Amino acid sequence: MSNTFHVLFPRPRPQLLSIVIPLYNEEEVLSVLVDRVRKLLAELPVASEVILVNDGSSDRTLKQLYELAGDDPRFKVLGLARNFGHQIAATAGLDASAGDAIVLMDADLQDPPELIPLMLAEYQQGYDVVYARRIGREGETAFKRASAWLFYRIMRYLVYKDLPQDVGDYRLVSRRCLDTLKEMREMHRFLRGLVSWVGFPQTDVTFVRPARAAGQTKYPLSKMLRFAWTAAVSFSPIPLRLSLFVGAMIFSVGLCYTFYAVARLILGLYLVRGWTSIIIINSLGSGAILIGIGVLGEYVARIFEEIKGRPLYVVSDKVNFTSGSESSVGREQVSRKD
Repeated sequence: MSNTFHVLFPRPRPQLLSIVIPLYNEEEVLSVLVDRVRKLLAELPVASEVILVNDGSSDRTLKQLYELAGDDPRFKVLGLARNFGHQIAATAGLDASAGDAIVLMDADLQDPPELIPLMLAEYQQGYDVVYARRIGREGETAFKRASAWLFYRIMRYLVYKDLPQDVGDYRLVSRRCLDTLKEMREMHRFLRGLVSWVGFPQTDVTFVRPARAAGQTKYPLSKMLRFAWTAAVSFSPIPLRLSLFVGAMIFSVGLCYTFYAVARLILGLYLVRGWTSIIIINSLGSGAILIGIGVLGEYVARIFEEIKGRPLYVVSDKVNFTSGSESSVGREQVSRKD
């Protein structure tokens, strides 16, 4: 959490609360999710909308969403033309939201919707960002807990020093915070880092993360590693600096060996004139060069993708959005083409 001091000004309840939920192949958990969210909406003292973003699912998720939206106009469906990834799907839902306060959560119910009243209470205290911090994990192996613990601390070091630990994407943001976020349109998105970078008064609510309600996780270890690499390369120059550090260390090893060989030659000591030392030094040097080129190439590739100016996402389906909301959803395609 940032150490910046903010003066908090209490605010009334939001006139409209938006709940944004990206979904990808979630037909097994969708009915349970809807029941929990409906129960929450019945208890909330504010008007609410639920924006369900179908991220190009290949199962019956979209069909179920259409049926849900037909029965309950509070549930709005935003269908993307293909699978764009979780961070882009979340961005599409945030772009479409009309609330004064906006909650982003996952569909697997490991982000319990029952935390939202606690978030709203902090919002009314004057906080613009209220994120859910995990203080425990149910139904996960020791390896999963250890790897998650390590993941968040590496991300804090590689990406952004003020990145909250043990915090996912589950959070509430105010309208003024979201309006600032919507001005940042990079293709490779890391929303947790962007929200932290924006600033504004931020606080947390804690919870024990429950097991997934149904279905399979969409973030196995391999995908988490790719996500961490994307976040590090798209949000921070530290990988470039690390490659420079590795190259400098390897150069230092080679330089020390050179001094050692020259000293033995001057002193008339026996010096093995073999392949071993040459191969070692050449291998280390070549490895350092290739590492540096590879990391630099990742940055160049992202620059190449950014300058194309393509829209972040393409919307193929909209249900229960008014004409004003539809123009808001389509604003991204228009602005990126101008």
